[in-house]
Amino acid sequence: MSGRTITRADLSEAIYQEVGLSRNESAQLVEAVLQEIADALTRNEQVKISSFGSFAVRQKGERVGRNPKTGEEVPILPRRVLVFRPSHVLKGRINAGAAASRTRTA
Repeated sequence: MSGRTITRADLSEAIYQEVGLSRNESAQLVEAVLQEIADALTRNEQVKISSFGSFAVRQKGERVGRNPKTGEEVPILPRRVLVFRPSHVLKGRINAGAAASRTRTA
């Protein structure tokens, strides 16, 4: 793993370079897109981005967990969790990239 993390600033800079918007407009665009995704998920809507994947909020029920140190049973309360399912296109790109890097190092 390379350890590189893509940030909002990186996304904004990429939009600036590729689209030609100003840096300020690029940053506003990134913020608007992320805000819209977050708002939709908060409303319990599914977000599908073609050729990338889908985000959804799933309800998990209450269950009994176990403290690994003591072995004590502890109730885990019901909660909502965010789930991401990558598209087949994204999976294919990732796997093609992994195969290419394996052939370079071999």
